[in-house]
Amino acid sequence: MQVLSVRRRTAAAVFFTAALVISSFVSLGIVNAATGQICTQYGTTTQGNYIVMNNRWGTSATQCINVTTSGFQIVQQDGTGNLSGAPTAYPAIYLGCHYGNCSPNSPLPMQISAIRSATSSTTETYPSSGTYDAAYDIWLNDTTNVSGVQKTEIMIWLNHTGSIQPVGSQTATASIAGHSWAVWTGNNGQNNVVSYQGSGITSFSFNVMSFITDTLSRGSQYGSTAWYLTSIQDGFEPWVGGVGLAVSNFSASVSGNGATPPPPTRTPTVTPTPVRTGATPTPAGTGSGSARCTAAFSYGSQWNNGFTANVTVTNPGSVATKTWRVTWTWNGNQSIVNSWNASVTSSGTSVTANNVSYNGAIAGGGSTTFGFQASFSGTITAPTLSCSAT
Repeated sequence: MQVLSVRRRTAAAVFFTAALVISSFVSLGIVNAATGQICTQYGTTTQGNYIVMNNRWGTSATQCINVTTSGFQIVQQDGTGNLSGAPTAYPAIYLGCHYGNCSPNSPLPMQISAIRSATSSTTETYPSSGTYDAAYDIWLNDTTNVSGVQKTEIMIWLNHTGSIQPVGSQTATASIAGHSWAVWTGNNGQNNVVSYQGSGITSFSFNVMSFITDTLSRGSQYGSTAWYLTSIQDGFEPWVGGVGLAVSNFSASVSGNGATPPPPTRTPTVTPTPVRTGATPTPAGTGSGSARCTAAFSYGSQWNNGFTANVTVTNPGSVATKTWRVTWTWNGNQSIVNSWNASVTSSGTSVTANNVSYNGAIAGGGSTTFGFQASFSGTITAPTLSCSAT
């Protein structure tokens, strides 16, 4: 029986990364890891320079993940997927951009021809029962637009149980990264998929480019070196059970050849409802005292007249926030071009960023991240941020 591994996560479904190294043109700021439990359907949290997402897209039943300092673990999974169809979810940790939600200080998207090195490693834990796969998702696109479905999905199945199979049919075998793989190719109705099916791999460290190069060799429909690597994701697709599935010691790095990577672009008409940033295990308004927040600024990529930046909003108290607002004043000649995961307005040199509908609630000790692209002339100076919350 063929089971399609499809990740649709809009109202009907949606598609689905990573310490990072990048060229000397990019300055990185390491973000502290957040831990705790996420049960919200599309809940996410920042974990260092990664994002962890619950991403329960295929069932209305409860799924909860526990975010650790180097990954996550499924602690509740009550759904049942169709064994001749799609799984219940794809909880994962990623570097890059997923439906416009980009990890802090992300070097992605980066043109494949400009990549000098791309590596990742993980340790996986598997329960003794259940039906699931453990898989990397590596996404390629022909443009830097990260708002919606990307054109090519590379899946690396480290393990699988039961009768489930990748999208399409097996068309080859390959030996990559010290393992033998059954290679499946197909299309799930929204994007092309190349899957490398292995089994029983619990510790994996590999050159991401080895899989990208092999994928591109299998036909022009899968892309070219002019395309972009947009995200590297590691997670699980449960059909039945899955409690105990865990990713730990996750890391990845992407470095360029010295050229400035382009900023991600986002289509304004794409509704970001599948990307629920700032999900927390604590309802807004609980705890004692007043809600408060802090904000930290870090540069993403920079080129001769523009840059991207990320702002991490953290709740240092015990009272969950309902809303938050970050303000700052530019010290030089900077101007916001576009933003994501916040409503950003400018008046002269003054900038105000308010939460959007899906990330205003931040539990005590939790955080969420928004970002923006800006133009500038002269010298860039990082602004001083102020944060207020209710």
